[in-house]
Parts: sequence; structure tokens; C-alpha cells
Amino acid sequence: MKAFEKQKGLSTVEFAIVGAVLLVLIFGVIEFGRGFFVASALDEATRRGARMAAVCPINDPAIFQAAAFNNGLIPDLDAGDIVVDYLDSNFAIVGNPADPAGFRQIRFVRARVVGYQHQIFIPFLTTTFFMPQYAAVLPRESLGIPRTGVITPC
Repeated sequence: MKAFEKQKGLSTVEFAIVGAVLLVLIFGVIEFGRGFFVASALDEATRRGARMAAVCPINDPAIFQAAAFNNGLIPDLDAGDIVVDYLDSNFAIVGNPADPAGFRQIRFVRARVVGYQHQIFIPFLTTTFFMPQYAAVLPRESLGIPRTGVITPC
């Protein structure tokens, strides 16, 4: 009987150890899926930004807001993480795209997400890491100038 009394709380301790490991594994799987979601959403943010940049006036604030999902879908993604480049036919950055000479050189637009930090929430392992740079390139379209009529903001 004395041997049984010595092991009275052993199952509670075992459950605490196994339960902690199991919870860390479950949170790890959830964070792995969330990481894939954030990567996919960042890729979509670049596509949205490039699409808006192709049809909106140069450096219109609506481009950055649309690319950042109006600060709603991805935590901590804001307009400062979005970079829009206007490219010539050789994919070189046009120096001054707002200048008439530079405007005529624009053939492509590129939107990039640069420096986004993703924070994971796994018990005992909370950390932040940089996501890779995402980019999308599209051919220019109107760049905010209609064939007829007046320019309307995006």
C-alpha cells in the first residue's frame, strides 16, 4: 500500500508534461498554417498593388492602401511596407516617373512587399522573423490618364 501512496500524483505530473508538449505541437501546426496564409496574402498584396499602380496615377495613395488590404487582413502590414517601382522596357527603374520624359519611358510597374515581420505565437517560442520579399510585375496600362475625359482618382 505504501508504494501506491508514493505514486499518487504521478499521473498528474505525467499529464502536465505530455499536455504541454502536445499543446506546443498543436500551436506549431496552427502557426505553420498561419505562416502559409500570411505568405499567400503577401503575394496577393503585391499583385493588388501592381494592378492598382498600372491603372492609377503615379504614386496615388490608393495604390498603397489597396495593396495593404486597407490595413485589415494582415496584422502590421501597412503602406510603408509596400514599394512601387515604375520600370522601363529593360526593367530598369525610371528615375522620375512623374516627369513627362520619365512618364513616356514607363512600360511596367512593380509592387513589392519589403521588410514585413511575421510574429509567431507558439507557447514558450514566441518570436518574430522577416518574411522574404514578394514582388509582382505587370505591364503599364493607363497610369491614371484616360483616353478621353478627365482624370478621376482611384
